[in-house]
Amino acid sequence: MAGEEFKDKPKKTKNKMAAQTRLIITGLFVSTLFILLAAWFADYSINNNMLNAYRNFAQIITKTLAIEGVEVTKELPELAKYDALRTNSLSVLKSNNDIAFITFKDINSKIIYSTKDEYPERADKVRIPSTSSPMKVKNGSQEINVGSVELALSGTAVDNVTKTTRTSIAIVFIFAWLVIAGIIYMNSSIITRELRKLHQGVKKISSGEFGYRLDDKDTDKEVKELYSAFNDMSERLSRYNEQTIESLTFERNKLESVLMSIVNGVVVCDNHDKVIMVNNYAKRLLEVEEDDILNSQIQDFCDSTGEFCFADKIAKFKDTPLDEDGSPINFNIEIDQRILKCLISPMFTKSNSYVGYIIIIIDVTKEHEMDQLRSNFISNVSHELRTPVTVLRSYIDTLYNFGNDFDFNTQREFIGVMNQEIIRLNRMVNDILDFSRYEAQNLHLEKTKQDIVEIIEDAVNQVHVLAKEHDLTISIMKEPDLPEIPMNVDSISRAFMNILSNAIKYSPDGKRIKVRAERSRDGEYVEVSVEDQGPGISEKDQKRVFDRFYRVENATHSVKGTGLGLHLVKVTIEKHHQGQVFVNSKEGEGSTFGFRLPINPKTEEPEEYIPKHQLPAESEA
Repeated sequence: MAGEEFKDKPKKTKNKMAAQTRLIITGLFVSTLFILLAAWFADYSINNNMLNAYRNFAQIITKTLAIEGVEVTKELPELAKYDALRTNSLSVLKSNNDIAFITFKDINSKIIYSTKDEYPERADKVRIPSTSSPMKVKNGSQEINVGSVELALSGTAVDNVTKTTRTSIAIVFIFAWLVIAGIIYMNSSIITRELRKLHQGVKKISSGEFGYRLDDKDTDKEVKELYSAFNDMSERLSRYNEQTIESLTFERNKLESVLMSIVNGVVVCDNHDKVIMVNNYAKRLLEVEEDDILNSQIQDFCDSTGEFCFADKIAKFKDTPLDEDGSPINFNIEIDQRILKCLISPMFTKSNSYVGYIIIIIDVTKEHEMDQLRSNFISNVSHELRTPVTVLRSYIDTLYNFGNDFDFNTQREFIGVMNQEIIRLNRMVNDILDFSRYEAQNLHLEKTKQDIVEIIEDAVNQVHVLAKEHDLTISIMKEPDLPEIPMNVDSISRAFMNILSNAIKYSPDGKRIKVRAERSRDGEYVEVSVEDQGPGISEKDQKRVFDRFYRVENATHSVKGTGLGLHLVKVTIEKHHQGQVFVNSKEGEGSTFGFRLPINPKTEEPEEYIPKHQLPAESEA
């Protein structure tokens, strides 16, 4: 709407300019008409006055000729009068080119002499009607009429004067018209220039150049007041615009700061599906640059497989009426082996107008993996529990029903198998119990200073029979004079036993297992490690081998388990003993698992004391 208003303004200005031009032309036309009427009236008055004066002049000459004619012919005989009148008339006619003819008549109106006979060409130029005057002679007290004089003027002087007068009037008219037109044009130019400056100022304001000022020098008082009002308005608009921009910028920066600080990905789209805002975490999750996704259609975004991962869901979102269901549409996409959960929600203004939608992106890769690991854990635990239970049930049932039929050695063999399965079952139960206990936030283990070598030797002795069954050799290399370190003996024993048991599980028959106990290079830790000659672990699996429920499953790692053993080692060493766990391995060359315990750990405030007898029972080998 604002754009339409600005578009209408030039049209209105043009209409105003056309009206002003029409007014100027009308004024010029009226002025011209007035000058023409004044010139015509002046010419008419001058001509009338001149003709009247010309007639009076003719009357005066006629009377003068009448008097002179009487005087010239007063004492002359009749025959001599013709010559006298002719001579006098010709002298007058030659002295004045404006006289057309002179005619003398006697009392009987008989022509005595006329210049028409000698100068007929002048007699033909008569324009002013002829005048006549009687010729009188005094006889005592009386005047006797002896004839008359008739005279006509050619009007040459009148024509010359009329032409001169009209030329002068025309010159005066043209000059006056030019002066008036010039004044009107100059005034119009000044007004137009001032209006043009005002129009330019309005265009500057309409284009957003607030604060633009008009120079009011050399302007009329009224225009100066108008310019002053315009400048005041422009300054007010500039201040208001600055305040508005600052406020909008502050609000936008605040919104962007909030969006950028959200730990989840946020993509904001307008009601035309164009991306107008995206935070850093969303760019990292979607693996795009800001320039690549901003102002693009969100439906055009593809996942790792090249599929349009948002198109169908946004189409479904748009097909759902906004007032039908307030819950957002959620779905998962996969980007570079990461599982991303997306939620689409509509956006409304305070006036409840729909302006677009927002997509929240949450990285649920770990949760997805944990769900999968939990499922695998339950499956593994179920399988692991089913195996010893099935074996125990089978052997117990056999001994119960047919025990008398077996000799002592067979019965002993049965009982030995049952004992091994019970130990295996006990170890799994202990792992599960330890996991639930050691993960507790407020657990505090009782620690005393102990010699780590004793714990190592006890553990090796416990697994001696198991190692012998697989023809494995276990060697212990210990650094002399290792210091005693504060530890919880049961938990450290269980942690070391888990590492040692794994080495026995994955070592091929007839190989060697090396156990080392030594001081670390920096002298702050006692380091314990177990090296086997098993299949080894890839670098990818080494990063996650201590995670809970995680198991390395491939062609070479097929031994079943709960996936908790190494995780419990990590929790025991790092969380409860301020130590470190490590693994070094190469595929096909074996693995080295171990941990470091601080010789002088930082003191801890006990949160919950767990008596020794309440800890899970130690598993037997």
